Amino acid sequence: MPTYDYYCEKCETTFEIFQSMNDKKLKKCIDQSCGGSVERLLGTGAGIIFKGSGFYETDYRSDSYKAGAKAEKDKKKSSSNDSAKKKSDKKKKKK
Repeated sequence: MPTYDYYCEKCETTFEIFQSMNDKKLKKCIDQSCGGSVERLLGTGAGIIFKGSGFYETDYRSDSYKAGAKAEKDKKKSSSNDSAKKKSDKKKKKK
């Protein structure tokens, strides 16, 4: 069952109601002391949340792409290790 947003024109409040799609729209404010007329607002719908490493990385990549990505990752790792080694060698030479 979806959640609908309503706006009361009298008390100017916005509220959500959890109701079936077959239920009739509300016509009066849920605040008993107000009783103003309400209007159902258009919602943007629910957002999609992808959890984990992502479907695009794990489900739809070809084996050749995965191999290339792994090689690139290894190359970056080795180049960062080389630059760290060069810096430590320079420090040793200065002493």
